[in-house]
Amino acid sequence: MAASAAAIPSVVTLQGVGPALATKLQRLGVCDVRDLLLHAPSRYEDRRQVMPIAAARRDKVLIEGEAVSTTIVGRRRPILLCRLRDDSGELDLCFFHFHAGLCHRLTPGSRWRCYGEVRPSRYGQNARDEGFEMVHPELEPADRATAGILPIYPTTPGISQNHLRRLITQALASLDAGDWLPTLPPACLPAWGKTSLETALAKMHRPLSEDRWDGGEGARRRLGWEELLAHQLAFRRQGRSRRENKAPPLVADPEKIRILRRSLPFRLTSAQERVIAEIQADLSRNRPMGRLLQGDVGSGKTVVAAHAALAAVSAGWQTALMAPTELLAEQHYRTWERWLSPLGIATQLLTARQGGSERKETLEGVAAGEVDVLLGTHALFQRDVRFSRLGLVIVDEQHRFGVDQRLALKAKADGPSPHYLVMTATPIPRTLALLRYADLEVSAIDELPPGREPVQTRVMGEDKRSELIERLRAWIGGGRQAYWVCTLIEESEVLAGEAAEKTAENLHLQLPEVRVGLVHGRMKAEVKDRTMAAFKAGEIDLLVATTVIEVGVDVPNAGLMVIENAERLGLAQLHQLRGRVGRGPGRSYCILLYKPPLAESARRRLAYLRECYDGFALAERDLALRGPGEVLGTRQSGALRFRIADPLRDRDLLPDVRRAAEWLERHAPQAVDSLLTFWVEEGDRYANI
Repeated sequence: MAASAAAIPSVVTLQGVGPALATKLQRLGVCDVRDLLLHAPSRYEDRRQVMPIAAARRDKVLIEGEAVSTTIVGRRRPILLCRLRDDSGELDLCFFHFHAGLCHRLTPGSRWRCYGEVRPSRYGQNARDEGFEMVHPELEPADRATAGILPIYPTTPGISQNHLRRLITQALASLDAGDWLPTLPPACLPAWGKTSLETALAKMHRPLSEDRWDGGEGARRRLGWEELLAHQLAFRRQGRSRRENKAPPLVADPEKIRILRRSLPFRLTSAQERVIAEIQADLSRNRPMGRLLQGDVGSGKTVVAAHAALAAVSAGWQTALMAPTELLAEQHYRTWERWLSPLGIATQLLTARQGGSERKETLEGVAAGEVDVLLGTHALFQRDVRFSRLGLVIVDEQHRFGVDQRLALKAKADGPSPHYLVMTATPIPRTLALLRYADLEVSAIDELPPGREPVQTRVMGEDKRSELIERLRAWIGGGRQAYWVCTLIEESEVLAGEAAEKTAENLHLQLPEVRVGLVHGRMKAEVKDRTMAAFKAGEIDLLVATTVIEVGVDVPNAGLMVIENAERLGLAQLHQLRGRVGRGPGRSYCILLYKPPLAESARRRLAYLRECYDGFALAERDLALRGPGEVLGTRQSGALRFRIADPLRDRDLLPDVRRAAEWLERHAPQAVDSLLTFWVEEGDRYANI
C-alpha cells in the first residue's frame, strides 16, 4: 500500500480472500487492507516457553510432543482424541468439532506444538486414571510453529485466529516502508513519537519477544497519537473551510436589546453577559461564526441565543432555530414570540405536523423574507423550505442531529454562509470538546440564575416504594405535579424492573384520585405531544415517562421527579433528567429509586449525583466512568469512532496533538490528506460540515 494512502486496496486483493471470506470480514468492520492493519488485538498470549507435559497442570500453556495415537469415540456425538507424548509424560487432545483433514494430519509420529488450557480428563483415554487433557487447542506443526508473543484478535464465526494473523501479515507486507508524516519538531512528539507508522503497526501485531516487552502499550500509544492527530486535523480543516467563506456581519440594534432586557422577569448573570459579548464579537465579523454554547440545565442559554437572533434581524437577515423534538420547538416558539413580537420581529413555527394552508402560508412568508425567525424540527431542512436571507443557524442539542441533517440546514443559505451557533445542555468534558469540537470556539455559561435552588436529591431502595407512594400522594394533594421516569417501555424478561406502561397502570390503581398520564418514544407524535401539553396545562398531575422527557420539558409546577432503576443510567443523563424539576417556586426533589443489591460502581455514581449539582463536574466524572462513546452518544453524532486511541487514556497526548496539527498545517499540508484518508472514517466529509 502506497505511503500516500491515496488508494487503499480491498481485502479481496489479498491471497486466499474470496467473496465468502470478505463477507465474514465485513462483520468485523474489515473491508480493506487498512481495516486489517487497524484491527487491534484485544490481548496477547505469551508463547515463548514450551512447558513439559508433566508440568502442564493449570491455565493456558504451550506444549510440544509427538502424536502417539488418534481415535474417534462415540456415535451420537463423536469426539476426536489424539494422545500426545513428550519425554516427561502424556495427555489427550480432544476435539468436539473436527473434519476429516484433521484426522489425517494427526498421524502417529507427527510432532505438534499445542496451546490451550490443561484440565483433568473428562473425555480422553486418561479419564479413569486422573490424567489430563487439552480441549480444542491451537495446533501448529512443530517445525513451522510460531514462537513468541501472539496477538489475540476480536473475531467472528468462520474466521480463526491463525487466519486473521495470516491476513494481517499480508497487510503488513503491503505497507510501504515510507511514512506520510514528515519529521516533526521535538515539541510536537512524545518520547516514542519518532517511531514510524510501519514500525508501530508491526509492533502492535507482531510484538517483540524480548523480556522488556511492554504489552504492546508503546505501539498503541504511538498509533493512538496519530489517530488523535488525524481527527484533530479533520475538525480543524472543517473549521478552516467554514472561516474561508464570507458571512454577513450582524450587529444588534442597541435599542432593541434594551427593550428585550426590560421585558425579562430576571437579570442576566455575569456568565450570560460574557457569552453574549463573545457571540456578538463573532457575529460582527464577515467570517462565519462557529461557536459551541455549553450551559448547565436552567443556566439560560435560550435568552443568549435570542440576543444572537436580534443581531441577525437588526442587520436584515433571517434566523433558523432547529430543535430535536416538536415539543421543544413549540416551547422555544412560545418563549421567543413573547420576547420578540413586541419588537416587531416576525416569528414562526414549522413542524412536520403542519399542513395545508398553514404550512403554505409559513413557507411563503419565509421565502419572501417576511418571517424573521423560523423555529422548528427536522422540517426546517425539507426541500420546500427556502429562506430569503438566512444569516444565522442555531441548533439546540446538536448531538441529537446527524451530519446530513446539519449540512442540509446550513445549505439553505443561497448567498453568504450563515453564522452557526450550537447549544447543548449536556456539558462536554474539555478532553472531548478539544476533539469533537476542534473547529468551534467554545463558550460556557457556568453560573446559574440567582435564587435558583439546587434540586434536593435522595437515593431510595425499592423496598421503600410504598412509603414513596404516600409521599407522592401528599405532594400532589398539595397542588403540585410530578414526574415518574422509567427506563423501559414494555415488559422485558431480560431487564428487570417495571416498564412505563405497567408502572402507569399500577400508579393509577394505587392513587385513584390522581390524574396519571403516560408518554414514551413509541407513541405517535401527536398523542405524545397532546399528553405533554395536558401536563403543562395542569390537566395531568403525574406524568409517567421514559427518558424522552430528558430534553425540552419546562413545567414550573412539577417539582418532584422519581427516576426508577436509576442505577442503569449515566451521570450526565441523570443530571439532565433532574434538570426538568426545580424550575418553579419552592423546593424541588429528585428521588433516585434503585433495585437492591446495588453494585459498588452504581452506588458511587448515585452518591456522587446526590452530592454534586455542577453539570461540568458530573460530565468529567461520567467520562471517567463510561468512556467517550457513551458520553457523546457517537451512534447519533456519527463522530469519534476511534480504532486505536482512547481519549480518556490518551488525554495527556492532546497538547502534543494540537501542536503537531498546527505545525503540519503550516509546514506540510500535503501530509494531511494522507492522514485523513488512512485514519478518519469518511474524513473528506468532515471538511465540508
